[in-house]
Amino acid sequence: MLNREDIHIIAEAGTNNNGDLQKAKNLVSIAKRSGVDSVKFQMINTWGLYLPGEYEYGKYDIKDVIKIREEGQMTDQEYTQLAAFSESKNINFTSSIFDVKGLDLLLKFNPPYVKLASCDLNHISLIREVAKRGVKMVISTGMSTFEDVERTVNELAKLNFDNYVLLHCISVYPATLDQANLKYIKTLKDAFKVEVGFSDHTGNSIAACMALQYGATWFEKHFTEDSSQKGLDHAYAMEEKGLTEYVKDIEMALDAMQATNKTLTTAEMLTRKRARRSLYAAKDLSEGHVVTAEDVLIVRPEGEMRADEIDLLIGKKLLKAIKQYEGFKKLILS
Repeated sequence: MLNREDIHIIAEAGTNNNGDLQKAKNLVSIAKRSGVDSVKFQMINTWGLYLPGEYEYGKYDIKDVIKIREEGQMTDQEYTQLAAFSESKNINFTSSIFDVKGLDLLLKFNPPYVKLASCDLNHISLIREVAKRGVKMVISTGMSTFEDVERTVNELAKLNFDNYVLLHCISVYPATLDQANLKYIKTLKDAFKVEVGFSDHTGNSIAACMALQYGATWFEKHFTEDSSQKGLDHAYAMEEKGLTEYVKDIEMALDAMQATNKTLTTAEMLTRKRARRSLYAAKDLSEGHVVTAEDVLIVRPEGEMRADEIDLLIGKKLLKAIKQYEGFKKLILS
């Protein structure tokens, strides 16, 4: 039975601070207030990730992408300040890393885990390097076939490294609920016997709450201070209100899944009082009368004799008279 302590919710700030340290601190504060378990940025060294020059880059102009990435980079000193600020806010700080330079920097801050983005599921050299450092890995599986994931898992097994989480991910921004393929979470969990989670690019919490049922215990959600800002991730990221509700929805879904004996809440007892049927006299009945089915009304509200006690009433003699619409009582039956 899962408890809240078994669930880890990542607030994915990514590069939504636009290279501004104060904006990054604002994102940390939002993450803390929302109730997540960690806040994660992306330490992108532009020229360690992109090929120089001009080339086709999907729907984007590569020159614009490079410009955004360069403007979005922070210095090592700024990341040091950001990590210290996160510690002061008592929230776990970490990042996605895309090269050894980023890994070296991040590990200075003693992160709870290192994140590898979907694009690096097959970056075996980087995966080997992270495993060598012995820190927990969280690996997204977007854009990957089952065989792609299997190759990475096999490589980790060769390294005798099992301290990792696989995040099911649909690399569409944003993704719709019908694209979420949530049952694949169970496929990953059953196949590889590791912690699994859901990197959620949908627009609300429905998919995440459903993912709990398939065994997801890690959740990642993009967020921003202002979704109208210019940048690669702002438009589909949640603002503070949405992120806070996202966390609460997962927590409520988790509570709803708890296996307990059925008990009635105070609210449900009030509903029962008005909505359950009981046994009432259909007409005036005299002392000594033998009760028949025609003498009984089985109607609301709840009274002394329950509807399922009808067999205790029919054929019994009344020890005292009863008025029409009065509730039957066991004490007046012989």
